[in-house]
Amino acid sequence: MARFSTIAAPSNKANPLGRQKAPLRYAFLSPVICGVSRKKPRRARALKIAYVTTYDSSDVHAWSGSGNYILRVLQQDVGIQTESIGNLREGGVGALLSRFKKIYYSKLLSKQYLRDREPRILKDYVVQVERRLASVHFDIAFSPGTIPIAYSQIEKPIVFWTDATFAGMIDFYPAFTNLCAETIRNGKKMEQLALSKCNLAIYASEWAANTAIQNYDVDPAKVKVVPFGANINCYRDAHEIRRICDNKSFDTCKLLFVGVDWHRKGGDKALAVANLLNKRGLRTELHIVGCTLSVSPPPFVINHGFISKTTEEGRNHLDKLFSEAHFLILPSRAECYGVVFAEASSFGLPSVATKVGGIPTVIQDGKNGWTFDIGEPPEKYCDYIERLMLSKNDYRELALSCFQEYSERLNWHSAGRAVFELMQEFCG
Repeated sequence: MARFSTIAAPSNKANPLGRQKAPLRYAFLSPVICGVSRKKPRRARALKIAYVTTYDSSDVHAWSGSGNYILRVLQQDVGIQTESIGNLREGGVGALLSRFKKIYYSKLLSKQYLRDREPRILKDYVVQVERRLASVHFDIAFSPGTIPIAYSQIEKPIVFWTDATFAGMIDFYPAFTNLCAETIRNGKKMEQLALSKCNLAIYASEWAANTAIQNYDVDPAKVKVVPFGANINCYRDAHEIRRICDNKSFDTCKLLFVGVDWHRKGGDKALAVANLLNKRGLRTELHIVGCTLSVSPPPFVINHGFISKTTEEGRNHLDKLFSEAHFLILPSRAECYGVVFAEASSFGLPSVATKVGGIPTVIQDGKNGWTFDIGEPPEKYCDYIERLMLSKNDYRELALSCFQEYSERLNWHSAGRAVFELMQEFCG
């Protein structure tokens, strides 16, 4: 049964949207979900949702596969009937005007203009969605994002489950820095519309939920937190995690870095940590997945390039890397959530990362890894890694704790059940 808790919203301070709001308290669904059963939750009645995305929800690469996994867990684990509405197209005057604006702001004003916050495009999305839903019976409009439903006129209950707010992203991710005033106005309005219209706003982390409460006019009671699961199929159990640990050699420390954006994910610090561990006398390898390095790496770096989860060969390759590594290292400068941390936990693989964005929701210090302040030097990471590499028993205990975190709260089955219970409560 999921547990509910109450936490204090962060202290009042200026926000990027130019508003201030007094501290609030709000109820959220605790990330700790206990006593998970593999049985489907009992339903009071049949429920059908319209699952709305801008992209193709069957694409495992779109949004790192999370949109696809959310759909699958609602269909297969929870047993909800779904009608997928996706592949929304930009067209007409709105698309043409937004292309012109992007060039204008970039070339003449050196500012970023976000086309996916342009009201004309969003209203065109709504037309496409409502046209396709006209002949469909559904109980709830559900989206893994606010973009396709912000301007919706749907009279049925609306629910979204996502990892960030527009306010939280401003000057956080590179794509949201140096924004023009028009985009900020558009993004603010879009997010406020979505929060005002929805019956339930679910976020993957406390950080994201806090940015909603602090930056928008929203009823705190309908803002909830349900962590995302791991975007992999896991059939492992505690016995398998023990076997994985026992097969690891502690003569060489293997660090695993997974990410496309080398700079944002802190690849430079990961490299510095691996280099320093080698200088300290602990033989270390840094295995990189997803990045193409612009310079020739040192000998201790093994670059595996992009590995696709859509092929059996790719999945087996990733399984091998996660099983053989001693730590996942991702000292991100900005991160909304980090599904890869949940994936690492499913292998009993501890994570070392930064205390930014939604990461502290996924990584619980001492339970499935450790988070460091963003300014902490590589030496701090090395001290933590060395201590565990010198004690195989401590490492094994942490690995089993990692898997327990995955089993109890960082898997899609637990998350799907929690979301289903919330939909029953808030949508009738």
